[in-house]
Amino acid sequence: MASELYNTIDALSREKGIDPQIVVSAVEDAIVVATRKYYKSQENLRAHLDKDTGKIRAYAVKTIVEAPEQVEDPNLQVTIDDARKSDANAEVGGELQIPKETEGILGRIAAQLAKQVIFQKVREAERDTVYNEYINRVGEIVNATVKRIEGPDVIFDLGKAESRMPRKEQSRLESFAIGERVRVVIARVEKASKGPGVVVSRAAPELVQHLFQTEVPEIYDGTVVIRAIAREAGERTKIAVMSKDKEVDAVGACVGMKGMRVQSIIRELRGEKIDIIEYHEDSVTFAEKALQPAKVSRVTVVDSADKHLEVVVDDSQLSLAIGKKGQNVRLAAKLLGWKIDIKSEEEKRQEVEAQMAELTSSTATPLESVEGLGEGLVEKLKEAGISTVEALADMTPEQLEAIEGIGPKTVEKISVAVNNYFAALEGGEAMALPENEGEAVVGEVSEEAAAEPEGEATEAGGSEAVSEELSAEAAAEDHAEGNESEPEQAPEGEESPEPAEQKE
Repeated sequence: MASELYNTIDALSREKGIDPQIVVSAVEDAIVVATRKYYKSQENLRAHLDKDTGKIRAYAVKTIVEAPEQVEDPNLQVTIDDARKSDANAEVGGELQIPKETEGILGRIAAQLAKQVIFQKVREAERDTVYNEYINRVGEIVNATVKRIEGPDVIFDLGKAESRMPRKEQSRLESFAIGERVRVVIARVEKASKGPGVVVSRAAPELVQHLFQTEVPEIYDGTVVIRAIAREAGERTKIAVMSKDKEVDAVGACVGMKGMRVQSIIRELRGEKIDIIEYHEDSVTFAEKALQPAKVSRVTVVDSADKHLEVVVDDSQLSLAIGKKGQNVRLAAKLLGWKIDIKSEEEKRQEVEAQMAELTSSTATPLESVEGLGEGLVEKLKEAGISTVEALADMTPEQLEAIEGIGPKTVEKISVAVNNYFAALEGGEAMALPENEGEAVVGEVSEEAAAEPEGEATEAGGSEAVSEELSAEAAAEDHAEGNESEPEQAPEGEESPEPAEQKE
């Protein structure tokens, strides 16, 4: 018949849900600690609980060796001759158990120490049992009863163990009363925790998924599938659903008749807002749906490898698309698994203009880079507001001729110089400059022209004289062509150049 002590140990084991042998081992270890403290001995001690009598005996265990010279530590070893004085059946290599008196001599301090050891061993065993019970149930929905409230944490009774819900796992809309029964998600199991090792949550997305499976038969039987959930507990949840049956509307099935199904879930979540979105394989279309209730103008994939989207909305829809404190776009990004940048039409326009301006400024080439344009002509063009090759290339012959001192002949030579510049950049063939006997290259200033007083003009048919940058002969030719004179006769054996466009 089991002793009273063993019956007490058995009852404690059933209460804690642990193996009785674990408690027995804890009691034996406690007696060993108390005995060593009392005898102040370094011997190898063991204890044994007699199940029938309830007595606990302590022993000093020593290894048996053959010769005295083999004894390295008298506390741990004994010779065969000394061992056979206590036990005639002792053999070399065996163990000799020497009883230690414990009954009535351990005292209050030793008993208190034994009690602490027992409690520690029982707690460790209880943690191991709870850990092994719930480690494979993470993510599961369980019913729990509020047991007590410790500061910001709520302690729940799961039946076999206690669980803890910290503040970050709670919804700001919820409050709990002692004895209230609620559904919670097992978030994680902590083995080294001082308090309850099971951590539960009411903020996890799995709770919303479980509630939809409970309320929507189409989700329970697999006709409608939940593809993604993004949640900020106590604020808003976005859920993406897809129907496997073309005749079943996924969103309508989740909403229910007059919204009855989704309203039931909202009541369970204490009024948390829920957006039900139809899932699309196309990320662009899915992004437009996920940003509801805002209306999206266009969606552009910036980088498919990094999953980066750019969304442009109307100026009036920008705040709605972003949401309160960025909540709408944050949940949409979490639902899609993509990074989302939201811009208004005005912001996008300004960005494009800035890019164009930067591109234009980066490609501007000064006029000095073009061979064939002399310093005098470059200065004259800059005075007219033309400072880059690109601006000069965009000018029409009429616009160039409108500049004082530039006639059709000069325009033609400017055109050849610009064409040669761009041909050189592209690796093409350069155009030959038109040659006329006695004519100077456009822009080159002859010594005679440079020596003329500034402001002097050569009158021919009432036209103004060219500036000092042009040679006298080039100025005469431009003036003659401007008055519709007869084409020049080419020297014998040479083809006459094509007449340039006449200046009006």
